[in-house]
Amino acid sequence: MSQIEKSPPQPPHTPHHTEIPPEPRTPGLGKSVAQKAGRAARRDLSASIVVFLLAVPLSLGIALATGAPLQAGLVAAAVGGIVAGLLGGAPLQVSGAATGLLVVTADLVQRYGWRATCAITVLAGVTQLALGALRVARATLAISPAIVHGMLAGIGVTIAIGQLHVVLGGRPGSSALGNAAALPGQLAHPHVAALLIGVVTVAVLVGWGRLPGRAGRWARMVPAPLAAVLAATAVGMGTAAPRVELPSWRMPELPALPDASVPALATAVLTVTLVASMESLLSAVAVDRLAAERPDAPRERAQLNRELAGQGVANAVSGLLGGLPVSGGAIRGSANVRAGAATRRATVLHGVWVLLCAGLLATALELIPLAALAALVMVVGVRMVSFAHIRHVQRHREFPVYAATLGVVVLFGVLQGVLTGVVIAVFLALRRLTHTRVTVTEEADGHRVRVSGQLTFLAVPRLTRALALVPAHTDVVIELCGSFMDHAAYEALQSWSATHRAHGGWVTLGGRSGRPLAEPAKAHSCRPWTPWRNHHCTRPVPDRVAAPESSGSQLLGGVSAFQRHTAPLVREELARLAREGQRPTQLFLTCADSRLVTSMITSSGPGDLFTVRNVGNLMPPPGSDTSCDSVGAAIEYAVEVLRVGSITVCGHSGCGAMGALLNSASPEEAEPTPLARWLRHGRPSLARMRRIGRLGRGEVALSGRPVTDDQERLALVNVMQQLDHLREHPCVARRVAEGSLALHGMYFHVGEAQAYVLDEATGRFCAVHGEPAPVTV
Repeated sequence: MSQIEKSPPQPPHTPHHTEIPPEPRTPGLGKSVAQKAGRAARRDLSASIVVFLLAVPLSLGIALATGAPLQAGLVAAAVGGIVAGLLGGAPLQVSGAATGLLVVTADLVQRYGWRATCAITVLAGVTQLALGALRVARATLAISPAIVHGMLAGIGVTIAIGQLHVVLGGRPGSSALGNAAALPGQLAHPHVAALLIGVVTVAVLVGWGRLPGRAGRWARMVPAPLAAVLAATAVGMGTAAPRVELPSWRMPELPALPDASVPALATAVLTVTLVASMESLLSAVAVDRLAAERPDAPRERAQLNRELAGQGVANAVSGLLGGLPVSGGAIRGSANVRAGAATRRATVLHGVWVLLCAGLLATALELIPLAALAALVMVVGVRMVSFAHIRHVQRHREFPVYAATLGVVVLFGVLQGVLTGVVIAVFLALRRLTHTRVTVTEEADGHRVRVSGQLTFLAVPRLTRALALVPAHTDVVIELCGSFMDHAAYEALQSWSATHRAHGGWVTLGGRSGRPLAEPAKAHSCRPWTPWRNHHCTRPVPDRVAAPESSGSQLLGGVSAFQRHTAPLVREELARLAREGQRPTQLFLTCADSRLVTSMITSSGPGDLFTVRNVGNLMPPPGSDTSCDSVGAAIEYAVEVLRVGSITVCGHSGCGAMGALLNSASPEEAEPTPLARWLRHGRPSLARMRRIGRLGRGEVALSGRPVTDDQERLALVNVMQQLDHLREHPCVARRVAEGSLALHGMYFHVGEAQAYVLDEATGRFCAVHGEPAPVTV
């Protein structure tokens, strides 16, 4: 549908171009407020149990790795869930014992003792509370991602090396280098029982999500860490491997300031504050984006300053109660979102369950072998070193920042590593800004001056020296390969060009594409796929668009932007297509939803796709309704006249047609409108989905994650059903039998910008990865 603002009411569109709103407002079909509240409460309860089962073994493992009392991990999980859950600004984020602070906390415990570490945690919480009141949360996100990823990777390396000693039956040392040096001796004399338990834990953690078939789908309902710990506990029964020892609960001792100098204490507090805040805020942003991708996304969005203040209160309370430092965690938060949490109630309930578990199930927790917890934390540390992040920073030429941060974190500490990363990032930015190369080459038809790098006032002397080498009365092409030029450089170029032309020469100024160079002004950041509401170039200019500000001015502004920016680039290709005619190789049948941009998600250009769009990407079978000949005619034209070699049916997430089908009235009650008549072609898909659910068949699935809800399940089933309808068309059936036509199913998740392709043999939609394939940690 059109996105023109202030448009007057339009007459009903034909079915093939009407967009259905996500929630039809047909009387009697909407859910009552009480029903929605009850459904949200049930989802929160279910999600809280999933996160609780994940948080307990993870919290115990982190406490073990830091050298703190094991109950400190449970205290941090309970306080993080209840206090940060109630006060924080990210409703679906789950806080608990901080993974990113594991190395820092272990160093504090060893250096100052446990009571002093609790005092440092309290002071860090007070500092976070003050920073939240000063509203500086957004500023912390300005740190380069290469520094953040390098810091987390360095922490992960240190964690993995240290916990490997525990898996082998030993004890980790105080430094990563010491642990690495002692590793060969530990490998030579492992503790067999502890090693066996560790191997079982790692094997279950790695393989749990890869279990095939129906058993795998049922198994993935149990968090992998819980399954790994349960398996390791069962294997360790009857062995002499050390196990969890929880002391009897008593009133915690008050924190005590460490016997250290003020600078040392300030450094410790600053380190805890920095790492805990960065981990919490980055996790809050990630969880918020993950939640926004769901069709039933909560309206409440993350308030980062409130989240920082809530984390501060939670850290202060945790330190006073003898708990570990607290931060939000992407592992727990993403599990909470994927389990269907709707409100912050799920986070708070998870903290309540942890509290009850610590008081009522202490005997069961003491059956867990320490090697299992160490292996669990070791795998978490390994996953903090993400090869996807390495490739990402390498593409952006920031690998030196990443590597330096990682190395210094491992060798000297977290705060030192972050400061080193900041210094190197600033140095590289200044170097890129000032590093400019100017070359002059003589060619057959004149001279070429190539400027590589950013052209600022610092490069003007080098530029003028190079231009002085160009003889008078010659043709010169000045090619600028950088992305920035300041006013001083522009004036220098224009002055020299005017002088050279005055002496009988010819000068062509251009960028990398050869287009004429204009005076530097505000950067042009719009792209052809930028939505109108963010597309500055589509706002009408009075002297270019002779139309008042009206419902059509946005469209005219977009056409004007096309003529200015895009038409010069595609004119030659369109002229060729005009001469030769269209010769598409693909027929693409998809929904009329305005969010589905076929050329963008397929990286196709003019002449590549023969596209048919309608509400719900429906393909009525032949002879079912004479009013649907338009779709059948398009199929026949593509198959018989254009001779396409492939047909793809593409559904998408949040499809309004699927939502309308799920909430539609019975055929007798349905009002005979054009839209209602069109949606009848989707009823076979709805019946197929209900048949699958009734018989328990796993005929449709997504790789990498479970199907979110019935609306997404129906969209997937609908793709399969429309492919079956396609095969009923005689022209399609004949070409398929000849082997000259292939049919494909596709599903596009709008929020994730992720495409899935159907494997009809298994009924599974497999994610399409880029090169290199991204890895999520």
